[in-house]
Amino acid sequence: MATHYDALIIGSGQAGPFLAARLVEAGMQVALIEREHLGGTCVNDGCMPTKTLVASARVAHLARRARDFGVVLHGAVGVDMKAIKTRKDAVVDNAVKGLTQWLEGMQGLRLVRGHARFVAPHAVEVDGETLEAPKIFINTGGRPVLPDWPGLDQVPVLTNTSMMALDVLPRHLVVIGGSYIGLEFAQIYRRFGAEVTVLEYADRLIAREDPEVSQEVQAILEREGVRFLLGVRDARVSSSADGQGIRIALAAAGTAHEIEGSHLLAAVGRRPNTDDLGLERAGIATDARGFITVDAQLRTSVPGVWALGDANGQGSFTHTAYNDHEIVAANLLDGEARRSTERIPAYALFTDPPLGRIGMTEAQARASGRPALVGVMPMSRVGRAKERGETQGFMKVLVDAKTERILGAALLCIEGDEIVHSLLDAMAADASYRVIRRCVHIHPTVSELIPALLDGLVPLR
Repeated sequence: MATHYDALIIGSGQAGPFLAARLVEAGMQVALIEREHLGGTCVNDGCMPTKTLVASARVAHLARRARDFGVVLHGAVGVDMKAIKTRKDAVVDNAVKGLTQWLEGMQGLRLVRGHARFVAPHAVEVDGETLEAPKIFINTGGRPVLPDWPGLDQVPVLTNTSMMALDVLPRHLVVIGGSYIGLEFAQIYRRFGAEVTVLEYADRLIAREDPEVSQEVQAILEREGVRFLLGVRDARVSSSADGQGIRIALAAAGTAHEIEGSHLLAAVGRRPNTDDLGLERAGIATDARGFITVDAQLRTSVPGVWALGDANGQGSFTHTAYNDHEIVAANLLDGEARRSTERIPAYALFTDPPLGRIGMTEAQARASGRPALVGVMPMSRVGRAKERGETQGFMKVLVDAKTERILGAALLCIEGDEIVHSLLDAMAADASYRVIRRCVHIHPTVSELIPALLDGLVPLR
């Protein structure tokens, strides 16, 4: 006998619980199925724990710079990794506890613990029980992938997930991958006191960004002592001679290198958790990378089945997953016609200083063929940055020369992940850049230089 519901939600990441709340509020009987831990990647081993580590690392970094601010500390600055992990775990545990209490107290919602697999287009099986519903929402998230390097399967390899259990300071952390996750961990552990080497296949870091962004991020981290090897090829991994670490032989930009480290972190990308859901039994289509194929309203190839978050490949960020639930709820419950194609690309690299990124890159603006304007301001010109002793980085904005609409921005600067939203909001409002240009901002702030940045627009060559 099958148990019938109005809706099934598979996965409790950022989309699932909030969609469940909207559905039960509308009077539906809903089952939320979770195989591992409530909250998904963001709460358990993504955004929340890593940003807690970023905060601890920043305190250590500022403590070492104390004399720059006229503050005298007696003795060397050290870190207690067990205490850092305890703090991080407490933040995560409190979030999971709050989410659990909220969901368990939600009338009309049943929490089902276990792994769901489709047995029909509108039925799944969980530990021998069949659950059916006319509406099914897949929110199963993603997981790390490992590079196909010879010998990698013979040594311990950390991922962003297993890093969360680390309570010791690596002597030498080797990071495979010079993109967002790898760079954040590289700076975190360098600031904790580890030697850090980053290995990147491409010829520059975060290759989706404009070259000057890549170059400045690398320069910032190199000034803190992070070592980079770019253009990595022919890597082979083995245990170190003493058996206590790892050894990697490789070529970087045509030169042979041998790296020995105590810990190895792989941060080369993620894949969706869709390969063990029985999608083929339901006729749900996926692309070559395993992402569930959806339209702009996040509907799959099977009527009555939606895919949200990392499973659909439409953003793979916590904020886009949350927005996915808003789109689905608005279309189903509010009589709206919202689409994922309406949102503006927005994300951040949470190094220090952070990179806030919205809209087009400079390369994309050129490729679009439209006449564009660009404004760039080094942070050395920003009074607030000088006062705080944090003048690394720059701000860059792109504007359509004809429509005066903001096309995109890259703010690699102190609080760039926050400041960028003023530009993002103007883009969402479809407002001319002159609205911000003429706005009177508070002094002394970093944001007050946004009008000056826009005042310096020149044609993009």
